[in-house]
Amino acid sequence: MKMIKKNIALATGLLLMGNTASFAQSLADAKKAIDAEQYQKATSMLKTLVANQPKVGDNYFNLGKVYLLTDHIDSARAAFTNGTTAEPKNALNYVGLGQADLIDNNATNAKTNFDKAISFKPKDYTTYLAIGRAYIDQKNVDYAQALPNLQKADELDSKDKDPETFLALADFYAMQRKNTEAYPMYLRALDINPNLYRANVQIGKMYKDAFAFPEAEAEIKKVIAADPNYGPAYRELAETQMQWSFADPKNGEAKRTEALENMRKYLDLTDKSFDSRLRYAQFLVYASDFATLEKEVATLNAPDANNPKTFVVIRMRGYSAVENKNYEQGIKYMNELFGRTQDAARIIGSDYLYLGRAQQALSQDSLAFINIAKAVKLDSTKVDALAEIGKKFYDARRYDKAAEVYKTVVEANSKNPNIATNYFYLGTANYFAYAFADRDGKNPSRDILVQADSAFSKVNVLAPSYETAYLYRARVNKNLDDKDAPKGIAIPFYEKYIELVTVTNPEKAAAAKAGLIESYNNLGAYAAATDKEKAKQFFNKTLALDPQNALALDNLKYLAGPATPAKKTPIKK
Repeated sequence: MKMIKKNIALATGLLLMGNTASFAQSLADAKKAIDAEQYQKATSMLKTLVANQPKVGDNYFNLGKVYLLTDHIDSARAAFTNGTTAEPKNALNYVGLGQADLIDNNATNAKTNFDKAISFKPKDYTTYLAIGRAYIDQKNVDYAQALPNLQKADELDSKDKDPETFLALADFYAMQRKNTEAYPMYLRALDINPNLYRANVQIGKMYKDAFAFPEAEAEIKKVIAADPNYGPAYRELAETQMQWSFADPKNGEAKRTEALENMRKYLDLTDKSFDSRLRYAQFLVYASDFATLEKEVATLNAPDANNPKTFVVIRMRGYSAVENKNYEQGIKYMNELFGRTQDAARIIGSDYLYLGRAQQALSQDSLAFINIAKAVKLDSTKVDALAEIGKKFYDARRYDKAAEVYKTVVEANSKNPNIATNYFYLGTANYFAYAFADRDGKNPSRDILVQADSAFSKVNVLAPSYETAYLYRARVNKNLDDKDAPKGIAIPFYEKYIELVTVTNPEKAAAAKAGLIESYNNLGAYAAATDKEKAKQFFNKTLALDPQNALALDNLKYLAGPATPAKKTPIKK
């Protein structure tokens, strides 16, 4: 009987030992899954650990970390708080709460939680390491607070060096592009643990950020050779190859193909969770593969409809629909995006741009102008899209609307490379709006001509050799001049036009025949009142280009009489 009891006790002890080893291994596996960016798998494993080991604070801490990595801040806080209850003196869960405070921009509360963590284990390097990482593993990195904590971790970990300490220090420097300081830290981490693949991947990322793409690719491929199942290596390789494709257009298509293939491998090696698929979808945007993107985001739904990442999914649905010419569907998605009032602060210029592009494609030009103007207000680099709206109005001879749009265009971005062209269209749109006012049933204002002259003067400065701007400026000033007692304010611009096409660039003279005839006739008409011989010279220059020009012939005939005034040339439309 005693022997039976002894055997039962031994078996029970072995069973408990096995369970303990299994739990310990499971925590290590969970951490490995986190490092491999298999967040759904890690979450499931850690929830099981929490259920089976409810008093072990590290389980809660790692579960909270996964939630932070996937932007579930409230869930992370709950996990960390439960961890402080389960194991009150576990410092890491207070660090976790502090990191959540930092994400919520509450540095004061974060410091309180960090100090509480240190008070429990003032000599434990892992506490300082976690605090240091908390300061760098966030959107608004606080390098000043991170460094002393990471250095303290290094100081306290004097006996059995943890490679994670050097990895954190290396990341600290690499994030600031201080590669000279970062590189040896990554190597020290790898000396301690050659299988710390994250370090190799980060070295590859440093090469990529320095545009050393072959070196980056080679470094990351070392990891894939050592462990073909390490997902983050494929992600970083894909991003390296995609960036490389833009820098090397000759081999760009091949590199983009490789990049997309490796990004799909990354997705396959993760658990295809919402977050992994979201990252893949965002990469498709970067790769401009909108056909695949539209299919991917069609079935991509956040676990919670109120999840902030739902906003990103809707945005990608809208963008891909517009890019694939599904304009009505695109407008629907973009309106859904703008309808999320909780995300109003996240609206960017591209959102208005895509909505405007869809409206423009459906000939909703006035709405398109409103939204693309909003896009330009938020992001002046979008100004070319607004200019397209102006050109559409211009080509449709809706000159008043074209002028309105181009006025917004030139005011939005003075450094745009097309600024001179935009000023030219602004000037001509205003000029034609005045010239065709009767056609449009409007009473023309001379202010329109003043605005046109101002626009052409900008073109004269920005593109001083662009002859057509001088011709239009001459036409504008002819209309601004006193009709009863003209002062000849258009004369300098006609003269400059003639100089540019006959002296500066004589090869343009043949193509500029009509403009030269107009200029000579106008100069002749103005000179006729004071210098008949000079007027005759101008009209004869016209006849040299067009021997049958009626205006020149008539004026020369009139100039033959002693007091016959020259005929005025009509306004050029």
